[in-house]
Formats: sequence, C-alpha cells, structure tokens
Amino acid sequence: MLNFANTSVGKARKTNQDYYYISEDGNLNVLADGMGGYAGGEIASRLAVLSVVEYIKEHFDKNKQYQKEKILEIIKNAMTYANSKVYHKAKENEELEQMGTTLEVCLIYKERAFIGHIGDSRVYRIRKGIMRKLTKDHSYVQTLVEDGTITKEEAEHHPKKNMLIKALGCEDTAEVDVMVKGFLKDDIILICSDGLTNMVSEEQIYNTINNNLENAAQNLINEANNNGGLDNITLIILKN
Repeated sequence: MLNFANTSVGKARKTNQDYYYISEDGNLNVLADGMGGYAGGEIASRLAVLSVVEYIKEHFDKNKQYQKEKILEIIKNAMTYANSKVYHKAKENEELEQMGTTLEVCLIYKERAFIGHIGDSRVYRIRKGIMRKLTKDHSYVQTLVEDGTITKEEAEHHPKKNMLIKALGCEDTAEVDVMVKGFLKDDIILICSDGLTNMVSEEQIYNTINNNLENAAQNLINEANNNGGLDNITLIILKN
C-alpha cells in the first residue's frame, strides 16, 4: 500500500490546528481538524488523534481474525475514548472550554477500509475513475441540503458552511459514524480536512490525484493556498 500525506497552515491562520497520524505499516490513518480558540484547536486535534491511536494499538492485533462488527466496535470505542480525553482536558482549563475537533479514522484490514467519522472532515474513495464521498458532513448546511432547503451547489458557498452539529470533545458523549467499505486493488482513499474541500472543487481534487499520485498531496495544498488558503489544509492519500 502507498501512503502520501501533507499539511499546511494555509494563508490566513497563525497556527495549524489540524493533526494527522499514519502507522508504520500504513494501515492506520487518523486525521483531525481542531477548533476552539488560539490553543484549544491545536490541543484538541492532537489529543484526539493520539488517544485513538493509543486505544487501537492496545485493542487491535492485525494478525488476529476479526469479524467486521468487532473492528467497527473497536473504532467506535477508540473514538469514544478520545472524546472523553478531549472533553475532560477542556474541563481542566477554562481557556480550553470551547475546544473540540473533527476526527476521521481509517483502518485497513483484509481489503476493507473500516472508517470512523465525526464532524466535517471527509473520506473519499476513488475506484475505476469515479470519486465518491463516503462520509456525511455533520454540519448545519448538510441538514439544509437533506431537507431540500438548499441545493448542494448553494451549500458550497453558504455563510454558515462551517457550523458543525457534531464534533468530538464538546459533550461528555459523542455520536460517531462507523462504516466498512471495500478497498480493492488500485482503489484510492483520500482523507482530508475542510481546508482542502472548501478551497478546491471535488473535480479538481480528482484530476490532481489522477494526474500525479506521488505529488498529489503537495499539489493539492498548493492549489488550496493559491485559491486563498483560508484554513489549515491536511490530507492523507492511500492507494491499494
């Protein structure tokens, strides 16, 4: 498996509140986009990612035989554990009171991608020339799209685009999405923060990855920054 990743502070922010992790074997990939003041977002994203990694390393053995339900349970429990860590850290210091984070977990096991998701960072899969979004944004604007109040195109430029209805660490419990998707030979998975998807269209993201996989992570960051770089930008690309 091939893994490529990169992160950038962007052009408008002073600090990078995104954080990501790729395991040595490339099978565990985690990405978070923090929020909550000058220090809070940075702390929340890092703590969430490291807590998930700690939990999965302790509870998952790639050499064991698992049913898919068991792996999904491990991912859900890992995210619940991370939520508790971030939530209680915020309670310790009133300066961190508003902190929280998005969180994407992608564990590759036996040609399947086991995914955990909360917030508006995204996971896509490219297969046979088609790029499909696997996760659903936990955002106010997404609910408007689902209600039929606005179109998907209108959502792209909605003034409340960044308002989340779910994030990790903001409450004492977190309602996360978990799913399993096939990850076959030549499939590509993209995990990214909204600093990419708010600045670069899905069509352009697909074309950039398709044109030059090895340099796609840096090229996409360059594109996002050239288009304004209004947020931190982080992405992980996996190819089977």
